[in-house]
Amino acid sequence: MKRLKELRKAKRLTQVSVQMKLGVEQALLSKYENGERVPPTETLLRLAEFYEVSIDYLLERTDNPNVNR
Repeated sequence: MKRLKELRKAKRLTQVSVQMKLGVEQALLSKYENGERVPPTETLLRLAEFYEVSIDYLLERTDNPNVNR
């Protein structure tokens, strides 16, 4: 999910800082960002809310970050 990495870097955050704010382990964040794992629905919801985008945007189903938000 390359968008996770793009969004994090755009906000100038580290994986550790996202971990501290969301409570998602840094190792898992890395795997999500590198496409090694897909976050469960609950985590997708938290990530979308944190980055203020839609889940469809995170999953690259749309290029509009506000669709279905």
